[in-house]
Amino acid sequence: MTNLNSVAFIGLGVMGYPMAAHLINAGYNVTVYNRTASKAQQWQQEHGGHTAATPAEAARNAQVVFTCVGNDDDLRSVVYGSEGILAGLPEGGYLVDHSTTSAEVARELAEACAEKHCHFMDAPISGGQQGAENGALTIMCGAEPTVFKTIEPIISHYAKAVNHMGAPGAGQLTKMCNQIAVAGAIQGLAESMLFAEQAGLDLDKAVTVMSAGAASSWQMVNRYKTMIADDYNHGFAVDWMLKDLDICLTEAKRNGAEVPITEIINDFYQEIRAMGGGRWDTSSLYKRLQKIVADK
Repeated sequence: MTNLNSVAFIGLGVMGYPMAAHLINAGYNVTVYNRTASKAQQWQQEHGGHTAATPAEAARNAQVVFTCVGNDDDLRSVVYGSEGILAGLPEGGYLVDHSTTSAEVARELAEACAEKHCHFMDAPISGGQQGAENGALTIMCGAEPTVFKTIEPIISHYAKAVNHMGAPGAGQLTKMCNQIAVAGAIQGLAESMLFAEQAGLDLDKAVTVMSAGAASSWQMVNRYKTMIADDYNHGFAVDWMLKDLDICLTEAKRNGAEVPITEIINDFYQEIRAMGGGRWDTSSLYKRLQKIVADK
């Protein structure tokens, strides 16, 4: 399968929708499937390509199938069964998963693909909706080296950094590291901003100064203005982060890693969900702190 021009994309959420568009804009023959069929039809109306009634149908004429769905169970539901990807993917084809899942399910799917004489790569992404739309995602890949080498040129159409992290599952483990670091960065930013606010500083000026120094982070540069504006109806949802952190904490328990700050921040996000903020951006950790001060 040297000419990998026909691809399928399964899952057209806020990430998958623009990622699939980058592929068709790069000249690939793209077939899309989404659980809500109207979303796939909307994508086709905007970008062209083809729609499929099932994941198996989408995979049938594709050399490479990309998935970007919610969790382990969602992924299994589109891969297995008579209407799943593996029922349609031709021998020698590639399954590339961009979902954030457990490393366990990544290894499981690698074995399932091997039994069908196909190839698998777990390729979780970082960069959010903005990164997907701008084609500037960071992608962490777990696969055999030859598989990574084959797929890298394709996924580079929506990425600024594509890195091979090791065997299947290594991409998901790296994504867990990423989410642990992100959660800590957001909480640190939220505490710093609340401190500045309580100290009577000009909050915008304070964060602008910090963002030019050692404290700077992607979260600080890209989220502080919306945090000041109390605007959280965008970005990476708290519900999604809770799903990701559950994966991180489960793996940490398995491998013996100590992640006390992550455990605490996970509880904070549970509080935000209880406030009705499950769909708020993860930077809403600041809103939680403001509420605690206001309630004193």
